[in-house]
Amino acid sequence: MMLDVLVGLVAGLLILAGVLVMLGPNAKSLFRRFVSLRRRRPSLAVFQPSRPRELASPGLNPKTQRVLVAASRLGNWLRARNQEELARELRTAAGRITSDEPAGLYAMQTLLRRLRLLSIDDRGAQERLKALSNELREAVQDRFEQLELLPFRRP
Repeated sequence: MMLDVLVGLVAGLLILAGVLVMLGPNAKSLFRRFVSLRRRRPSLAVFQPSRPRELASPGLNPKTQRVLVAASRLGNWLRARNQEELARELRTAAGRITSDEPAGLYAMQTLLRRLRLLSIDDRGAQERLKALSNELREAVQDRFEQLELLPFRRP
């Protein structure tokens, strides 16, 4: 009985040593990761509802950031109202602004024209859509003027 336990212990140690040899130099970092995973306790932030992201890249012009934040607000609102296609187009135009700003602004302008045609049954929701659209329209208009692009027609 004692001999069986000793043989089992030696066999287990040999298997562990073999695994460590196979892992090679990465064994130390893997062991640290494993230990750090065990120590972590669940954060209370996991149970908090997530806030929608409304951040813009820090290297952009402040007026461009204002356009992106307004677009993010409107996009989140549209997504919450099951207007996925418009929200996707808004995200695409916002992404274009970060790479090719004039083209992104023109895409945003086109999308704002389409948003004027959107009609929602709920009066409060329609007013919120109008307010968010106006916020975005003003931000786009300011950036158009700052870049001295083709004049943005005032409504």
